[in-house]
Amino acid sequence: MSGFRTLLYKEVLRFWKVSFQTVAAPVLSALMFLLVFAQALSGRVEVFPGVGYAQFLVPGLAMMAMLQNAFANSSSSLIQSKLTGNIVFILLPPLAPGEIFMAYLIAAVIRAIVVGAGVFAATFFLVPVPLAHPLWVIAFALVGSGILAALGVIAGIWAEKFEQIAAFQNFIVTPLTFLAGVFYSVHALPREWQVASHFNPFFYAVDGFRYGFFGQSDVAPGTSLVIATAAFAALSFLTLQLLRSGYKLRH
Repeated sequence: MSGFRTLLYKEVLRFWKVSFQTVAAPVLSALMFLLVFAQALSGRVEVFPGVGYAQFLVPGLAMMAMLQNAFANSSSSLIQSKLTGNIVFILLPPLAPGEIFMAYLIAAVIRAIVVGAGVFAATFFLVPVPLAHPLWVIAFALVGSGILAALGVIAGIWAEKFEQIAAFQNFIVTPLTFLAGVFYSVHALPREWQVASHFNPFFYAVDGFRYGFFGQSDVAPGTSLVIATAAFAALSFLTLQLLRSGYKLRH
């Protein structure tokens, strides 16, 4: 088995062996969000014509869970390896920086997809959601998860303790996720907040993902995909530069 496959297998096995915590818990959290918000606002809000508020929520909650878990997977794995000292077993083998990055990236995306599928499975009988454009759903699921997986690797490289990872999650990832239109359409916001939302790359992932289900969105899906892909490419480039330099890993 090649080094890349071994590292990828180890990363997938790491979250799968504790799937009650890494998969079931975020699915339950998304289900609680749906039950509370749908109960409070169902029948009072119609974001898109012909789309109930509970239906509108489901893709947003699924993408929110995917984004947060993609980040959690790569960042927690790296910081854990650094603190326990077993990062040396990843750095010593003849693995290229691209192979290390791809192993962490793919494992995080797999966890995100499993969590997203779990959210849809849990809500299927409560709130059936149409599937208008499945290829757009797949594209935004992959690129959205990829953005947060790359961001998680960057955070894991930079952080020196778990508190710094928690700060990264609490002050960057969670606010940007909640302000990405998970619970509302940006057209319902004041003009200033609409403009601010368009500087948030998470917004394009959520909006494009939702387009795949309803065929309606705040921004044209092609534009969203270009911007989200550009964000993913920029973060991937930065991650590779950090891995090549050995920043806070080899020094």
